[in-house]
Amino acid sequence: MGSSPNAAPHSEPSPEPERAPGSVPAPHTPAGRDGLAALLAHPERAVVALDFDGTLADIVPDPEKARAHDGAVAALGRLVPRLRAAAVITGRPAALAVRLGGFDSVPGLDHLTVLGHYGVERWEAATGTVHAPAPHPGVAAIQAELPGVLDASGVWHGTWVETAIERKGGQAIAVHTRRADDPQGAFDRLRAPLAALAERHGLIVEPGRYVLELRPPGMDKGVALAEWVRETGASTVLYAGDDLGDLAAFAAVDKLRSDGLAGVLVCSGSAEVTELADRADLVVDGPAGVVELLGALADHLAVR
Repeated sequence: MGSSPNAAPHSEPSPEPERAPGSVPAPHTPAGRDGLAALLAHPERAVVALDFDGTLADIVPDPEKARAHDGAVAALGRLVPRLRAAAVITGRPAALAVRLGGFDSVPGLDHLTVLGHYGVERWEAATGTVHAPAPHPGVAAIQAELPGVLDASGVWHGTWVETAIERKGGQAIAVHTRRADDPQGAFDRLRAPLAALAERHGLIVEPGRYVLELRPPGMDKGVALAEWVRETGASTVLYAGDDLGDLAAFAAVDKLRSDGLAGVLVCSGSAEVTELADRADLVVDGPAGVVELLGALADHLAVR
């Protein structure tokens, strides 16, 4: 950070201390510091898992225009080869997250997995293929009824609806209110009718940052993360997220720590959601801060 252009020319500058190259920000909790120390000491036993929207990618009004933050893929390409494995865990379809993130055919990402739809879908960089179950029948039924529900709620105009089966893989439907004249008001008015609609068709509603996603029950980021960590056999896990859906992953890391694993909880901070910051070991400044953290980890491990 530079000094203010309005500062007096002869005044003593007081910038924030700059970190040395390769230095890594320290978590403010003992458990987080222990987790980071374990990752840095034995990266070959560690895994890193990250949410996509709001963590690796900035939140944008049109979800189709989201892209990985500048430098994210390059930082992952330097870091992932030094780890046991890495994963992106997202509510998006796996193939869409791969495309928006630019994760395909990137040097260094051979050990990257993308767990889409909260782990229902899976993409492996090593093979470039997506494994997904058959679509949930309730999704198609909700897609047919959703226009009427939105119209009855009075928030149809300015509400972005990801209803195309091919865009959500037949596994979920997301209703975004960020484009509405009153995003929070539209979000609040839709919660009850969408919850009732989801319940009628055997789905649940997952709230997020001006988005309500209707999806099958029984799978969340916590379940997906815990299963993937056990599969890798890792002894240390770092997870970074920004939204309410990431609380389940935070809880999974807490459970893994109680079972003897080391862990670090990172919040990609924002003014829209504050719950994760209260639970995190380390808070960084949005996706730019996440990229900076990934780069610092890569730099540190490169000089071990």
